[in-house]
Amino acid sequence: MLQNLAAKFMTNFGLARLIILGFFIFLCIMAVVFQLDIAELLTSSLARIGMWGVLVLAMLPAISSGIGPNFGVSLGILCGLVGALTALETAFRLGGVVELSGGVLFLLAIIISLPFAILTGIAYGWLLNRVKGSEMMIATYVGFSMVSIMKIAWLFLPYTSPEMAWPIGRGVRVQISLAGRGITRILNNFLSFNIGDVVVPTGLLLFFALMCFLVWLFMRSKTGIAMRAAGDNPRFSEAAGINVNRSRIIGTTFSTILGAIGILVYAQSYGFIQLYEGPMFMPFVAVAAVLIGGASVKKASITHVVVGTALFLGIQVVAIPVANAFTTDWASMGEISRKIIQNGVILYALTQAGGD
Repeated sequence: MLQNLAAKFMTNFGLARLIILGFFIFLCIMAVVFQLDIAELLTSSLARIGMWGVLVLAMLPAISSGIGPNFGVSLGILCGLVGALTALETAFRLGGVVELSGGVLFLLAIIISLPFAILTGIAYGWLLNRVKGSEMMIATYVGFSMVSIMKIAWLFLPYTSPEMAWPIGRGVRVQISLAGRGITRILNNFLSFNIGDVVVPTGLLLFFALMCFLVWLFMRSKTGIAMRAAGDNPRFSEAAGINVNRSRIIGTTFSTILGAIGILVYAQSYGFIQLYEGPMFMPFVAVAAVLIGGASVKKASITHVVVGTALFLGIQVVAIPVANAFTTDWASMGEISRKIIQNGVILYALTQAGGD
């Protein structure tokens, strides 16, 4: 009886997730042993979960539609960055007429980024329909290529705000501060409260919860159910009259939109907009988080997103200070551990692509 229960638990929870959860618990115990600032670690963990949550959520429609983990979500990230820069430029040019608050700027950035994300997602989905079976590989190359192309575009786009433009020459800066416009941590500070020394970023977590709820509603709509069916069994879906290619494009577009919104949430919490190399490897963090949560390259749920985000970002926050406290001779041990876990989980998931 106990063996059957243990086997069922292992099947549902997954060995990889169990090992990672055990490692996270071990790190938390070591943080207590080394007398680290637990309140600061908890505060940072909650903030990181909200920062990355929407970007990890962007994996859900992509996996459900059948294209697998979206390593090309950096396309959506780039659309969000264009929306953010355009909103800041608009605020600069309207500075003498009307002063835009941080909340209005944040909403304006989302609104501006949506058309770019929709058009980019449709084109990206059309491309992935032409390379069925190699989506993850092609998505990685497309993401890297577009980030590299945008390195050139950032030098020529007509942004003239002194907060963004280089003081000498042309183009926008590598890192742009959001402090001067009141956007910094606008979600984090909304309805935030303290539990002892732990700061709970209520607005940030509520926004993540809202996005999860909207995705949950979409996945239970007629379009969402058809999209999931197309991802689960394309041949049966075609026989049932579902347009599989259209469903894959919808999933890709939705993922791109969430990527655009996600980078704006990340930027306001971080306090800076990172251009050029910044978006290059962000998809790998999002993919690693959803896979840690128990998703596969074929199936994912909101539970996988939430659990994976909490586990992965919690490890990111705790691992580095614990490793630094453990040894002063190898200060980069925490970062190395994070990279091993991140890439190891991705590798494990890819090896399971052919079966359960």
